[in-house]
Amino acid sequence: MINWSSAPFLRVALAFILGIAAYLYLGQGWVGSAAPWAVGLVGAYLLLWYWSQRQPTPGATDAAGLLGLLAVAALGFARVQGATESRRADHLGHFVPHIEYYRATIDEAPVVRTNTFATTLRVQAVRVAGRWQAATGGIRVSLPRHETTATVSAPRYGEVWLVQGSPEPSKGPANLGEFDYRRYLQYHQVYHSQFVHQGQYRVLGQAPLSAVVALSQHAAAVLDGVFRRYVKSPPEYALGTALVLGFRDDIDTATKQAYANTGTTHIMAVSGLQVGLLFAALQWLLARLPLGSSALRRRLLTASLGLALIWSYAFLTGLSASVLRATVMFTLVIVGQAWERQSSLFNTLSAAACCLLLYNPYLLCDVGFQLSFLAVVSIVYLQPRIVRWLDVRNWVLDYQRSWHRPARQRLGRAGAWLADAAWQLTALSIAAQIATFPLGLYYFHQFPFNFLLSNLIAVPISSIAVYVGVVLLLVKGLVAVPALWLPALDWAPRAVGWAFQSLIWAFNKYIFLVGQLLPGAVVGGVHLNQTQTLLIFLLIGAVCAFFATRRLAWVGGGVALLALYAGSRVAEAAEVAPVREFVVYSIPRRSVVGFWQGAAPEFVMADSLPLSETERTYRLKPSLILRRVRQPRYCVGWQGAAVPTRLVGAPYRVDSTRRYPPAPVVLASWRGLRIAFVSGRLRRLAAGAAPLVPADIVVLRRNARIYPDGLAAHFGPRARVVFDSSCQRGYIARQGAALQAAGFRIWDVNEQGAFSYALTLKH
Repeated sequence: MINWSSAPFLRVALAFILGIAAYLYLGQGWVGSAAPWAVGLVGAYLLLWYWSQRQPTPGATDAAGLLGLLAVAALGFARVQGATESRRADHLGHFVPHIEYYRATIDEAPVVRTNTFATTLRVQAVRVAGRWQAATGGIRVSLPRHETTATVSAPRYGEVWLVQGSPEPSKGPANLGEFDYRRYLQYHQVYHSQFVHQGQYRVLGQAPLSAVVALSQHAAAVLDGVFRRYVKSPPEYALGTALVLGFRDDIDTATKQAYANTGTTHIMAVSGLQVGLLFAALQWLLARLPLGSSALRRRLLTASLGLALIWSYAFLTGLSASVLRATVMFTLVIVGQAWERQSSLFNTLSAAACCLLLYNPYLLCDVGFQLSFLAVVSIVYLQPRIVRWLDVRNWVLDYQRSWHRPARQRLGRAGAWLADAAWQLTALSIAAQIATFPLGLYYFHQFPFNFLLSNLIAVPISSIAVYVGVVLLLVKGLVAVPALWLPALDWAPRAVGWAFQSLIWAFNKYIFLVGQLLPGAVVGGVHLNQTQTLLIFLLIGAVCAFFATRRLAWVGGGVALLALYAGSRVAEAAEVAPVREFVVYSIPRRSVVGFWQGAAPEFVMADSLPLSETERTYRLKPSLILRRVRQPRYCVGWQGAAVPTRLVGAPYRVDSTRRYPPAPVVLASWRGLRIAFVSGRLRRLAAGAAPLVPADIVVLRRNARIYPDGLAAHFGPRARVVFDSSCQRGYIARQGAALQAAGFRIWDVNEQGAFSYALTLKH
């Protein structure tokens, strides 16, 4: 078990994290400032600690310790509250939607998408009612890459923009179970978004919020240009620059999915792996250099060069959040080694977590932060214990005999070393997966059982590729100036670039091969809620505690946790079973509805166009995972649908050449619920007559030409009107206002998200 006395920062970090979590889940409605309460608790702790030192008793010491941890938790609560920009008096949320113009600075490198650029603006001032005033806040903006025949230049970090118009609050998930992008942005202190056209903004100049970050991103772009020049193959360039520099914009979807299916996504992100490899290479090199016999001199030199190396690497990769986490952690390890402080690695990790969370408490919500620290903690604690399961090296050496030839003995020793290295790497992968698989199931809903096979080869190859990629940058830097006069020197970076590209090619092919040979090794469609994820972590902790102490009480605790987990799964299944629900989905420019009968839904593409794989994955699949659906039905158009339908109204004939032809109305009847789908032009009927086809819900498609009185005459005045995603915003604004004035209840799928109607038991 963990020795608490050797890791005092561990308790402090846990208390600080508890305080942050308390604010995120319970304290966001706190009106006043929590800082005075935190300061008061700190003062009370100091007084109690002083008294406990004057009157040393176990009870007083324990009370002081508990009050100290409570004070640390209060500090965490106050810190995250103070870091929440939306609480500030000058936040732009207080001025929306009355903003006419705002001035803001680009705060990050743009994300390049197929048709748009996306980036974050940090606001400095807004103009309201013709008057400029200071403001703060973040806005997530998207702008088209191409407008008419003009090509829009990519935004650059540090550009100052003058933007016309008011941003809107970020939208939440449009469909059941979708990724909550609004909450993700809020964790990054971005609460608003805006789609900006080319004529809607003007670049005023260049004034980066951080000169260091601007210089770092420029340096990273220069290094990326080296890879782009000497790695000719686009797939290998995309993966290579992601591996060494962390730029992932050019990696295609198929490659990302292949790495996700083999549990090797972590290799594509610059993080602790790359930082550790560079530091290990430096230690190896310094150990073989004649630096004198002074141990102090060697330690100080190693620490100085190590800090310079890892922080230089962090700077040259754009100071990304993932590499900064690893850099801070290795900094504390290096400093501890220089001072000969043989501190527990748990203490070092806890200190690093405290430093990072003190700087930005919202890092606690970052998936990379969670996965990184859990993986390292698990590796530090579990990997040595797993390695002791098998003595692979001696098992191989046992086959050595004294009469064997020297060549065979050397081969045997090499085989023993290789087998031991493979077992060490296998133990490391198992240890990392034990701590991170609950989060993998919670966030990504899948678990790759082929992670051992893929990581066993992928990690060594990728490690060599990192070294070769760094060598490519160094060689290019050395010959850059001389090559201006001696162009023949360019052969050196070209040769290294070819070797780097070959390694990346082999690495990539191996990952795809593993995925093809073991296509069923990925268990997907797994849903865990937060409570179930916590129960799994507690169960892992109980198992570890039992093997460390051999106390049966931990077995009883584990059985209780398993019972709670099983009960939660049964309760969820029982909750889903009676669900009967009609849903109109929010999928851009599409008409898609769903008929849910427990865990057996039927999806109908009313526009008679099949869904793309992207639309299925991001729009419908989250709800299938949430409700544990295995085999949904997809119907293109109404052919083959189990829901009874009939056509009402005039068919397409000569009027089909009109802008709004009199299209037939599709009337569906599902468990007593009457649903009308209207597109084209709905003719007007005489007022006062009985409804032609009474309906409970009317779905308007493709900007259907309707009038409120005609709608009431056809379907009755009580029908609920839903605008689906194929309707344009201007059309919805006009027709929605008219329908509301006539007494209809309306729902805009584009703005309000998916429309759902739950049937009662009588249906």
